[in-house]
Amino acid sequence: MKKVVIALSVLALLSSCVSKKKYAELEAKNKETQDLLNTCTVKLNSCLEEKAALSATAVALKDQNLNLIETSKEMAVLSTKGAQNIEKALESIKEKDLKISRMQDALTKKDSVTLAVVTSLKSAVGLSDPDIEINVEKGVVFISIADKLLFKSGSYDVTDKAKGVLAKVAKVINDKPDFECMVEGHTDNVPFTGSGILIDNWDLSVKRSTSIVRVLTGQLGVKPSQLIAAGRSSYVPLVDNNSAENRARNRRTRIVVLPKIDQFYEMVEKEMKKQQK
Repeated sequence: MKKVVIALSVLALLSSCVSKKKYAELEAKNKETQDLLNTCTVKLNSCLEEKAALSATAVALKDQNLNLIETSKEMAVLSTKGAQNIEKALESIKEKDLKISRMQDALTKKDSVTLAVVTSLKSAVGLSDPDIEINVEKGVVFISIADKLLFKSGSYDVTDKAKGVLAKVAKVINDKPDFECMVEGHTDNVPFTGSGILIDNWDLSVKRSTSIVRVLTGQLGVKPSQLIAAGRSSYVPLVDNNSAENRARNRRTRIVVLPKIDQFYEMVEKEMKKQQK
C-alpha cells in the first residue's frame, strides 16, 4: 500500500512538471502571436493611412487635371483671340501707315500748291519788286507793300505810282468776289510829329489804311463790302526798329486776303489741275 502511494505521488509530480512546461511553451507562443498581431496591426494602420493619403492625392490630381483641361481650353480661346487681336492691330498699323503716307503726300502737294498759288498771284499782279511780298500761310494770302511805294514820309496821301500797284492788287481782289480783304497799315516806332488831325502812329496807320481802301473802292472798282480797314501802328514789326533800313521794312501796308476754307481749297484745286496739265 505504501508503495502504491509513493508511486501515485511520483506520477502526480511528473504530471505537474509536464503541465508547467507546456504552459510556458504555450505562453511563449501566445506572446509571439500577440507581437506578430501588433506588428500586423501597425502595418495595417500605416497602409490605411497611406491609402487615405494616396486617395486624397488622387482626388487632388484629378481636380488639377480638370483645371488644366479648362485652362488649356481657355488658353486656346485666348490664343485665338490674341491672334485675332494681333491681326487687327497689324491692320490698324497698316491703315495708320497708309494715312501717314497720304498725309505726307498731301503735305508735299500742299507745299507745291502753295508755291503755285503764290506764283499765280504774283503772275496775276505782275509784281517782281522786292518791296512787294506775297505769301500764303494757313489758307490766308498776304500781300505786303512797302510804304515808300505808296506814301511820302509822314503822309497818308496815296502817290500816283502807288495807284498803278494798287490797280494790280484790285485785279486779284475783283477776281475773288467772295473773298474779304483786310487792309492793314503798319508804321515804325518813331513817334509821329506831324500836325493836323493825326495825333500818333495809330492815327497814321489807320488813315493810310482808309486811304488805300478809298482808292480801291473809288477808283479801281473793288466792292466796299469786301474790304476791312485796320491800323496796327508800330506794334507788329517785321524786324527790330534799330536801323533806318529795318524801320523802312516795318513801314508797310499789308493786304490780307481772307477766303473761307472751302474757297481756299477750291483755289488750291484749280492750281493742282493746272499743274497736272
